Amino acid sequence: MSRRNCRWTVAAAMLWLLGKGAAGLALAQEPTPLFKAEVRLVEVYATVFDQKGKYLDGLTQERFEILDNGERQAVSVFESHTADLSCAILFDTTGSMTEALPVVKNAIVKLIDQLRADDWVAVYTFSTSLQMLQDFTRNKQAAKRAVLRTRAEGMTALFDAITQVAAAVSRRNGKKAIVVFTDGHDTASVLGASAAATRARKLGVPFYGVAQGEALKSATLVRQLKEIAQMTGGRAYTVRKAREVEAVFQDISTDLQHTYLLAYRAPHTKDPRWRSIQMAVKDLKDYRLRAREGYFPE
Repeated sequence: MSRRNCRWTVAAAMLWLLGKGAAGLALAQEPTPLFKAEVRLVEVYATVFDQKGKYLDGLTQERFEILDNGERQAVSVFESHTADLSCAILFDTTGSMTEALPVVKNAIVKLIDQLRADDWVAVYTFSTSLQMLQDFTRNKQAAKRAVLRTRAEGMTALFDAITQVAAAVSRRNGKKAIVVFTDGHDTASVLGASAAATRARKLGVPFYGVAQGEALKSATLVRQLKEIAQMTGGRAYTVRKAREVEAVFQDISTDLQHTYLLAYRAPHTKDPRWRSIQMAVKDLKDYRLRAREGYFPE
């Protein structure tokens, strides 16, 4: 190509860009924003049982069906029950826990021992405020040391703590879960129980709540913990006697090892109202499925 023709080619290109305006020029200079569109995935955790309550493991992605407000969704992400897990443990260290704390700490240590080698664990405590004693780690010894060095003092800011931990855990990839133990009423949270519960449900991380002692005197608190667990695919427990704590944590540990994670692209909507999720397993009779019940669109 001659120099003259080359100059005309460049000039023509510049005129074309100018004709497209500043927006076109910006896109030509910085193509990266074209790929910045975010696709929100809705994560759904599911645990499947047979008619006798035995966990049904080994199910494949093709066996699951998901409906979002009645519309069938294509599964984009699937992790079986064997995939590694990020488990956040949050427990009460308020003044009311003075007597129960040694038993609770021992039960949590056993829970950590039962996590698999590739699982991640983080340890948080709460009284007036949230404290992270151990960030996510695969070093189970470090996590257990964090649990054992806690002591009881202060008031209870339960719902603030749940909200903050749920937000932190939701940013992690893969399977996730939150285990919460409380012994008292919420007396110090800035967020109201309803607002905190809504945020926890919105994030959708499976929630396992354990209430004992003074917490059981509040029927509202027990109901709220149960609702959060039910809507996120977790479970809620009430403990009447200290010796029951270990069995409850054993049950949670077992459950964590048999959970599937499925995710699909959130349907586009401007409606902020709650969207229901229904899940089924193909070619399977007489089974029971526990899963997240729905979510609030962003």
